[in-house]
Amino acid sequence: MACPLCLGVDSALFYANDKREYWRCPECDLVFVPPQFQLSAEAEKARYQLHENSPDDPHYCQFLARIIPPLLPHLSAGDTGLDFGSGPGPTLSLLLEKEGFPMAIYDPFFAPDTRILQQKYNFITSTEVLEHAFHPAAELDRLFALLHPNGTLAIMTRRHDSTDNFSHWGYKDDPSHVCFFSKNSFRWIANRWQTTRTFIDNDIILLQI
Repeated sequence: MACPLCLGVDSALFYANDKREYWRCPECDLVFVPPQFQLSAEAEKARYQLHENSPDDPHYCQFLARIIPPLLPHLSAGDTGLDFGSGPGPTLSLLLEKEGFPMAIYDPFFAPDTRILQQKYNFITSTEVLEHAFHPAAELDRLFALLHPNGTLAIMTRRHDSTDNFSHWGYKDDPSHVCFFSKNSFRWIANRWQTTRTFIDNDIILLQI
């Protein structure tokens, strides 16, 4: 089973239940769901449309806003940003615009204007996105290519090393979640793309090129 992050071929079955298998890569420590258990594009979009997240939800705003304080020291006045994977109700982009940073949004289902991906940005936010990536290496290649020198990629995704019992970890049970990273995974990513790394809590990582 080839790892979708480092492309290594030594991954082994890590956990299975009556719905899916989860494999783990010994090289980059990614836990991933094999392709035969991944949703179709139609089913994936339908799943996202069930989310009731919006900028009118104070709890959702508070959840996303946690990424802003650690990001701000890496930004300068007038820096432009991209919220990659903005979802059906773009929210973080509005919060960052209130902080004075012009924002673009992109989402393959809900804001699919690829002209946005022809520009470069001082920073990119990607909150609750990478766990959905079928091809995380390709996604990271694309994201880092969109950054100006000294740009920052701010990621929010829960790490599998933050749970003591994977079998009872609810995050793995969302059928649209197919990739689960650890601190070691992000150390591998930082080395592969030559970035610095900063961990915040158990679900935020800043990568600066």
